Amino acid sequence: MEKHILGNTGIEVTPVGMGVLTVGRTQLNYSVEHGAELVRYALERGINFLDTAEYYETYPQIRLALKTAAATVQVPVIASKSLARDYRGMLAAVEDYRRTFDRDVADIFLLHEVREAPDFESRAGAWECLNDLKAKGIIRAIGLSTHHVDAAKLNAELAESDILFPLINKYGLGIRHGAGAGTAKEMAAAIRRNAERGKGVFAMKAFGGGNHVADYRAALDYVRDLPGISSIMVGLGTPEEVDRLIEYAENRLADNYAPDISEKTMRIDAGDCEGCGACIKRCPNKAISLSPAGVAEIDSAVCLTCGYCAPVCPTRALIMF
Repeated sequence: MEKHILGNTGIEVTPVGMGVLTVGRTQLNYSVEHGAELVRYALERGINFLDTAEYYETYPQIRLALKTAAATVQVPVIASKSLARDYRGMLAAVEDYRRTFDRDVADIFLLHEVREAPDFESRAGAWECLNDLKAKGIIRAIGLSTHHVDAAKLNAELAESDILFPLINKYGLGIRHGAGAGTAKEMAAAIRRNAERGKGVFAMKAFGGGNHVADYRAALDYVRDLPGISSIMVGLGTPEEVDRLIEYAENRLADNYAPDISEKTMRIDAGDCEGCGACIKRCPNKAISLSPAGVAEIDSAVCLTCGYCAPVCPTRALIMF
């Protein structure tokens, strides 16, 4: 598979990567062994780019995959991120990455889910830590992951930032701007600006959290063709999904390919849900309610899998897999 360089970092990655969140506890909840088997399969098929996070709790799956992968597998680029807000918390997160993967140098480490400017400013200590560690050669590249147009614009102006990891899809699902919804056009413009400033950009949620996976080729084409995108990170749950994604990246995917979504269901990522109730109001079949913990939950026996709820979720907590 061909490689793309992320901005000015010199880091080479495949045009598609594996989002490892999918195999974790908040989604498919695979065992460490099962999750590692899938990660290993993706690596052995040629994907060299993995995305994870401290919050995902998927380090064990990646570590086992690396230990058991064929000797011919290229050492992958591992991007991680942390929700830490202060220097000490971020330092601990990076040290955990280095210790877990037995690496002196972390490839890519990001502030996780940065929202608007006040959110970035409140995490100044964590950002300072990333800058210090990059200056010491402990991290190769730093930056922001975000669902927000505001944060993507901010990242373009941060001289210290090397990377932007934005949510972008042709439907605008999950994109935020200020306190309201953002658009794909706005995020695309911010991505272009980042690329013009030499930032490496890899994208998340091309399928809108799985809600538009049936529109497989068109969804990926849209993100791939945006100016500035070097790689698309896709959550993968089966070997077949790995195979189809690689076929797409290598221009070998059948023109009439349509994934089987008959077994997929709508679910809530409890870590992202803010309990706003927008999905409850939108659901035509009254399948969603608030749990005692104050987050949305779906009654799968009533859910029509229509996807009407997904566009109104401000945090992209509604996913289909």
